[in-house]
Amino acid sequence: MNNIKNQFSIKDLENLTGIKAHTIRIWEKRYNLLEPKRTETNIRYYDLKSFQKLLNVSYLNNNGYKISKIAKMKEAEIPQLVREIAAETNLESHAINAFKLSMLNFDQALFYKTYSSLLKEKEFKAIFYDIFIPLLTEIGLLWQTDTITPAHEHFITTLIRQKILINTEIIQSKQTNKSTKTFVLYLPDNEIHELGLMFINHQLVSKGYHSIFLGQSVPIESLVELQNYYDEIIYLSYFTVRPLKEDVLNYFNDFSNLVIKKPNTKFWVLGQILNDVDINQLPQNIKTFNSIQSLMEAL
Repeated sequence: MNNIKNQFSIKDLENLTGIKAHTIRIWEKRYNLLEPKRTETNIRYYDLKSFQKLLNVSYLNNNGYKISKIAKMKEAEIPQLVREIAAETNLESHAINAFKLSMLNFDQALFYKTYSSLLKEKEFKAIFYDIFIPLLTEIGLLWQTDTITPAHEHFITTLIRQKILINTEIIQSKQTNKSTKTFVLYLPDNEIHELGLMFINHQLVSKGYHSIFLGQSVPIESLVELQNYYDEIIYLSYFTVRPLKEDVLNYFNDFSNLVIKKPNTKFWVLGQILNDVDINQLPQNIKTFNSIQSLMEAL
């Protein structure tokens, strides 16, 4: 069964571009900017070409160009002008749009081309903070609203994962660890969203720390063994969907009772699940963070 999405409703376009459906309809009727198609049952839809054009039109509009002027441009002039503006200003917005288009078209070449262009202006750390984090946030919302399929999400996150791994390996191959602290990075049972944790691992390694990355779905019991190998451990995890909100405090208590056996052992956690947790109820030696940036600043 083919679940790949190549037809978009006006609501999909609103979710993907941030432009209200009402505005899209006005642009369509008044300026003929888009030409919706119809299914055999006479339902209106937009194709990938329409989505790409709307992204470009929105980009120009946000950079001071009036819709009336954009509407008079030839089709080929619009993307050319977008490229010229992106080369001078607002690189982040243009790159995020390009990555979205890459995702929707399953276009690896566009992903690599966009990433290579970014590398000319930014280091990998800045690309992740300025481009990938906002992009991943948008992708999460698009998935929740059924605008994209899981196939789209897996496609783009796999490519981002590759870049994190490559950049981490480059640092590790050149670095000699001298840190007395050991960071153990893992995700709890049934948690598979590891990109944030992978980037934290990259940042720890780049700062010279000894980092052990265990990855997805690790039971608490299996973490105890590491106490026999290292004297000063900071366990670090990222709660995106697991444990469930109602189970978080019990998870922390279990972790404290089973794993935190030595005074130099700590547990650092971040993730959206923690938004509803009263941090004043947390056991000693457990600390939470509201972002990757705040965690890095605590080092």
